[in-house]
Amino acid sequence: MTPMLRKGWFDRAVMALLIVLAALWMLPLLWVLALSFKPNELLMVRTDVFLAPPYTLANYADILQTSAVFRWLGNSALVAALQTLGVLVLSSLAGYGFARCEFPGRRWLFPLVLFGLAVPSQSVFIPLHRLFSDWGLQNTYAGLALPGLAAPFGVFLMTQYFKAVPIDLEEAALLDNASRFKTFLRVVLPLTLPAQATLGIFTFLACWNDYLWPLVIATQPEMYTLTRGLASTQTNFAQSEGLGFLMAQAVFAGAPVLMIYLFFQKHLVTAVAGTGRS
Repeated sequence: MTPMLRKGWFDRAVMALLIVLAALWMLPLLWVLALSFKPNELLMVRTDVFLAPPYTLANYADILQTSAVFRWLGNSALVAALQTLGVLVLSSLAGYGFARCEFPGRRWLFPLVLFGLAVPSQSVFIPLHRLFSDWGLQNTYAGLALPGLAAPFGVFLMTQYFKAVPIDLEEAALLDNASRFKTFLRVVLPLTLPAQATLGIFTFLACWNDYLWPLVIATQPEMYTLTRGLASTQTNFAQSEGLGFLMAQAVFAGAPVLMIYLFFQKHLVTAVAGTGRS
């Protein structure tokens, strides 16, 4: 067997393995989607017939009948958008500074920022809650969005991407008497759109799915995010009498971010390739 033929068989085997793994990964998601269309009375008896009829839209109708669900949806969208915008601005400025600028303490400050990746967010909930309560930010959009602006991963991603941008472009702009900030804004920043899209997707997704911080900082129902609000409608932890309703909640909360990811997915590959360049 020639090397070219062996390589062809190897590529097919790898592709087949990836398809099998992808199918196994998708199976729980399909199970959740299927159960969301099942009557709760049937699911109290058995949950292994998720592909067979009967089907119903009653679970989704129950969600929409909750008067505050669209308020919660709007709260999640607003908080996620504010947090995403803030992270993109701050991470881009910090990343460009670490990648291109020389300043005192730069060599030890960047590892200190990355150390934030090792600190669980839950470990600082108590001091954050006390701080935000003292500032009067409990049950406010600022209180929901501001903690997420500290994004060590965003700084790392943008720093690596800015390092991959050819420095010749900046030198040409500086020779034309452009300021450092104007060079960053007009020349370098537009080249980082794939990285911006990737960071934006990750930030939006993390904020949209966040449950613990809204649980701590939002105590009034009108300030609940979607995850916090939907959880408050569950009568018990197991939701044994409304499994289909529980699955419909999961689908309803995950659908918006899935659509956003599908729209920007091509930028993810470009950004990862960009951070890998030297």
